[in-house]
Amino acid sequence: MLNDNNPPSYKLTFEDAVEVWRRHLAGEYQNRIAAFFDVNPARVNEVLKERTHIGSREAASSAA
Repeated sequence: MLNDNNPPSYKLTFEDAVEVWRRHLAGEYQNRIAAFFDVNPARVNEVLKERTHIGSREAASSAA
């Protein structure tokens, strides 16, 4: 029997990562950012530690 209670989580795009940086720079907590995108907080942390979506920090800073 197939159990589909836990569908795959959403994968953050580069545009999402830019928004993560904008929210982080505005003082929003990582867990709140993760809840907004419906992802595990570790995915937000990967963006903020620049393990994924490298360049998103600069894009967020230049767009501000």
